[in-house]
Amino acid sequence: MSQLMILTMLIFFGLSVPVAVAIGLASLAGVSLGGLPWLVVAQQLYAALDKYPLVAVPFFILAGNLMEAGGISDRMVEFAKSVVGGVQGGLACTCVLTCMIFAAVAGSSVATTFAVGAILIPAMVRHGYPAPFAASLQASAAELGVIIPPSIPMILFAVSTDTSTGELFIAGVVPGILIGGALMLYVWLYAKRHGLGKMDGDGRLPLWQAFKRAWLALLMPVIILGGIYGGVFTPTEASVVAVVYAVLVGRFVYRKLSFRMLSGTLHRSVVSTSVIMFVIANAGVFSFLLNRAGVPDALGTWLSHLFHDKIAFLLGINAALFVIGMFIETSASVVVLAPLLLPVAMQFGIEPVHFGIIMVVNLALGMITPPFGVNLFAACAVAGLPLERLIRPLIPFVLVVIACLMVITYWPGLSLGLRDLVYAK
Repeated sequence: MSQLMILTMLIFFGLSVPVAVAIGLASLAGVSLGGLPWLVVAQQLYAALDKYPLVAVPFFILAGNLMEAGGISDRMVEFAKSVVGGVQGGLACTCVLTCMIFAAVAGSSVATTFAVGAILIPAMVRHGYPAPFAASLQASAAELGVIIPPSIPMILFAVSTDTSTGELFIAGVVPGILIGGALMLYVWLYAKRHGLGKMDGDGRLPLWQAFKRAWLALLMPVIILGGIYGGVFTPTEASVVAVVYAVLVGRFVYRKLSFRMLSGTLHRSVVSTSVIMFVIANAGVFSFLLNRAGVPDALGTWLSHLFHDKIAFLLGINAALFVIGMFIETSASVVVLAPLLLPVAMQFGIEPVHFGIIMVVNLALGMITPPFGVNLFAACAVAGLPLERLIRPLIPFVLVVIACLMVITYWPGLSLGLRDLVYAK
């Protein structure tokens, strides 16, 4: 039964059937072949969504959209430019730093691509950067939206594996900074080599002036992350705080968020949330059937025979996840694969939180790799470019992230050190 389910799902993927529909149809095939009552489908659809941490998903999506509409992202760009915009290639570095700040609230890479890219891709092109390079940089930097907490894929991993969301969030901070720093180093060297960005400091505000204009925007991630790690509220409650804060600042302080804009923002957020929740619900039925068929145990036995040590296992899993991420959307990959792979990883002595970070960072690469990289499509839409023009300039960015992934994979302390420090009490 399990083999036919997986084969059915892969066939539908090959026919370009939407991921959630493909998973759902494969699950229906499994229920039919297994002779189970159809009521099981309804029960498992409900059970997959009946999890309190999932409440954070729509609110973080809404918070990201509100930040874009309310002018908060504009102020973040101004501040980031005042910090790193003075060096050659500073505008490209500003793109990365802004994505890091924006990621600390939004939790979504696509929202980060649109919010930051709409400002900085045209700005980089005006300053002489090739448009394909600017779009590739934006797509790659926006990947930090799901690595730096709060992160929607981390929430999904936590829900799927009964892992602590808070521990995953704190473990993602240093890896996110590592990737952001590596991307900034690369674009600085690129600008130096190609003679770009010599005038990037034009129009840059002094640091103190930029801070005064942006301090309310910068306070937002401080409140969200500080509240989570300080025990003031849970990650789920933090998502609601983010929405309320974005509305208050965007509407009553910056005065850019009108009621008409609010309607469109709510509509986009509902559509994005519905897509993710539909994937999660169908993946819940799929996972239930695979567990009932004993697939996790069989997979664990097979992988333990295939890989004889932790180093080889991590290398093999990274290679497999990289390929999977190219073809399957990140949220779907997490909710389907995490419950299957985590028990095997634990057999090799890998800590669940560390494995969660590895999985999220690796699958996030799928957002910037063809043929189904959602960040690429978003960046292309903002830049007005066809996808094929981004492939060549994108390769170095992918290699930079892969290098960082290897460091994250084989140096557990990079992810777990801050987690252990925060949760030592």
